[in-house]
Amino acid sequence: MKITVYTTNTCAYCVMVKKWLDLKGKVYEVVDLDSNPDKRQELIQATGAMTVPITEVDGQYVIGWNVGKLASMVG
Repeated sequence: MKITVYTTNTCAYCVMVKKWLDLKGKVYEVVDLDSNPDKRQELIQATGAMTVPITEVDGQYVIGWNVGKLASMVG
């Protein structure tokens, strides 16, 4: 399972997603969109969302802090 969390430096919900994944013992990659504007544009095109966090799990996206959807995707 590949998990990537797309974040910004000022996002409180991003911190919550990472803490939740840590509690679940999941390994994930973090991509800081503040320092990667090209990736931000790719995500906007892929998801239509301009908000963070965006969590990608095996090519599927979870927009925002949605613990129910995250739980169903990562277990």
